Amino acid sequence: MAKVHITNVVVLDNPSPFLNPFQFELTFECIEELKEDLEWKMIYVGSAETEEHDQVLDTIYVGPIPEGRHMFVFQAPPPDVTRIPENDALGVTVVLLTCSYRGQEFVRVGYFINNEYSENEPELRENPPAKPQFDKVVRNILASEPRVTRFKINWAEPDAVTATDSGDGNLESHAPSNDSYGAFNTDSQISGIFQGSLSGYGDNSNSVVHMEC
Repeated sequence: MAKVHITNVVVLDNPSPFLNPFQFELTFECIEELKEDLEWKMIYVGSAETEEHDQVLDTIYVGPIPEGRHMFVFQAPPPDVTRIPENDALGVTVVLLTCSYRGQEFVRVGYFINNEYSENEPELRENPPAKPQFDKVVRNILASEPRVTRFKINWAEPDAVTATDSGDGNLESHAPSNDSYGAFNTDSQISGIFQGSLSGYGDNSNSVVHMEC
């Protein structure tokens, strides 16, 4: 049985200019004390075609964790635009929130993002330039449609091998959901993004966050 359950995620400052930080308010419940840190990552999927362009925006460590319900705000800088393929700059992509314990990822929450030029830039919306102007792009996260994937881990042994228990749905239920939109309207693309391995990602920064209990 999982010892940590995410009970709610609130997307803050949404919609937002593309170059603004990402902000998520996360609430989770710990059913018993954890003596080691939880490792949270925020990952921006730069392209649906390959993980090569994915960026870890930030990594934070929360812990030790007493039993009970806790809340914190996870803020991370926007992605490095020089690492985003120009053809993938606009349209639909994904941001992922992952959590691991003792190096084992046990939950992943994904949100679709729609990037488009601001309504104040009708010419750019009608005729997008070949080189994206990110300072005029608006990021809109589909906050009402989180995709949750859960992984079974061994909470006691650091060397445990994981077996996946994945599913789409809201944060408090395992109810399946097949909803998607835009460029990711295929099962194979969603599977690759939400259930792919995170090994090999590099961290931009490490920090410790203070949480409210």
